[in-house]
This record gives sequence, structure tokens and C-alpha cells, in this order.
Amino acid sequence: MRRLGSVQRKMPCVFVTEVKEEPSTKREHQPFKVLATETLSHKALDADIHNAIPTEKVDGTCCYVTNYKGQPYLWARLDRKPNKLAEKRFKNFLHLKQNSKEFFWNVEEDFKPVPECWIPAKEIEQINGNPIPDENGHIPGWVPVEKNSKQHCWHSSVVDYESEIALVLRHHPDDPGLLEISAVPLSDLLEQTLELIGTNINGNPYGLGSKKHPLHLLIPHGAFQIRNLPTLKHSDLLSWFDGCREGKIEGIVWHCNDGCLIKVHRHHLGLCWPIPDTYMNSKPVIINMNLNKYEEKTRFRSVRVCPNNRYQN
Repeated sequence: MRRLGSVQRKMPCVFVTEVKEEPSTKREHQPFKVLATETLSHKALDADIHNAIPTEKVDGTCCYVTNYKGQPYLWARLDRKPNKLAEKRFKNFLHLKQNSKEFFWNVEEDFKPVPECWIPAKEIEQINGNPIPDENGHIPGWVPVEKNSKQHCWHSSVVDYESEIALVLRHHPDDPGLLEISAVPLSDLLEQTLELIGTNINGNPYGLGSKKHPLHLLIPHGAFQIRNLPTLKHSDLLSWFDGCREGKIEGIVWHCNDGCLIKVHRHHLGLCWPIPDTYMNSKPVIINMNLNKYEEKTRFRSVRVCPNNRYQN
């Protein structure tokens, strides 16, 4: 199976969207909703969406694995954002023009500082070596997760740089109905993006771990392919999300042949998230941790699935 695309920029919706002046169910204090119409977007059609691979959109925080200090490292998402003056100027411009592409940014002066180790996301457009902000005025990027980082302590909990391994959740290779937690060499994950999920991430929609025994895992993007998705019609997808066991997920990400990623979120269809009894939680999971070839001191020797979460083991 070919390696699927990595998440290096904001993904467009599979449908043309519209804004409705109603309180958002996705973001607290947001006075509007972004909802999908019944029309497929030009971006989706141009990317040959009908021949793309549909996968589960997992609710966590995005990470990236690439080299740093001469070895594979986990990187956390950090968007470079405009300072207050530039943000105010940008919002006023949008109110008048409705087109962010016409706005002129001075990247050196308009944006808040970032750590020296920060790198822009791979697919960001650049002019004269300077990354160009997206339609929201942000420059997506990454910072390395250091071993003892307080800011990224939950990211740090899923990697062991001495042994160069990461704690990964994915399908069991011999049984697609079974999930497996295993220690994977970071070198096997190079240039991939992954989703960090767990006890202290995004409100823990999958019920992993507990306050006393937090549990965090990495899931490679595209790991959970959807086998029996209905046609790309608004009504059919709405019925699938609302009525099928496989539809009890946050959303869908289509991996297109040209590398483009297209998504739809439950909120685009007016449906709630998070929900009880997600599809991921309905699958049994095994822990496969053969650590004999790694150092005795590896932190993953103490990993366990807390009985308070909803996984079987």
C-alpha cells in the first residue's frame, strides 16, 4: 500500500461551505456555523475525489516526524500568527474585500516571534524564501519536542529518543478488526504526520487513560481507512455519519492521488462531536511491546492501558 499524504496545511472541505449566523457547536463563543452545501467543491473535483482513499479523521493534535540534531524527532504543530496590529489590519481588510489573497503581509514585521528551531510546514507557498500566510493569516509550522519539555510534556510521553522509538496505535497487521499499540522505530515514521490523542488532548474524546494514569498515543494520518463509504452526496454522508456504526467518527479525510487532502467534519453536516461510543472505542486492542532489543531503561516498559478507558485488552 502506498504511503498516504501528510497534513502540512489546512484541508479544504469536500463540499462548498456557507456561513450561517447561528452559534457554533464546534467552537465556544463563535457566533456562526460553517456548514456544507450539497455542491462538491472545485478543489475536490480537481483532485479527483471520486478515486481518492477515504480515511478516518482522528481528533487530536497534529505532529510531524523529521530529523533534528542528527536523529529522527517528533515535532509539535506551532502556527506563526500575526501580532495585534497586523491582525486588526487583516480583519478590517477581509471585512471590506472578502479575499485574503489580495492582502499584503510583511512577514518580518507583522508576525509574532517563534523559536529559532521553528520550521514552516512543507507545503506552504514561499516568495523569496519567505513563507506566505494562509487564508486565515497563519503560517503553519513545527517545533521539535524536546525530551523534558514542559510545554509539550504529552508529546514527549510518546517518544523515547534514547531508543529512538514511538508509541503508536494502528490496525493489527493480520486482523483489520483489531487495534494494536506497539513501539515503532522513529525512523519508520520519517516525513510522516501523525495525530497525538489521549487523556490530556482535546478533551479526550476517546476516553483514554485517567488523571492518575494518563495515556497518549500517536496515530499515523491515513492509518484507519474506511472500506464501505457511501457515494459523495450530502444526504448519503449525513445518513452514514448519523446511522452507521462505522460513521461514529469525527470526520473523513480523503487522500487524493495528487497528494491533496480533502476533509469533511461532522460539524459541516450539522452533527455533534464529540459523541459517546465512538467507532474506535468499539474495537478491541492488544499491546505488542517487544522491547528486548531496546535499552532496559526505556520508559515504555511501564506503559499500560488503564482499566478506566473504554478499550478492551
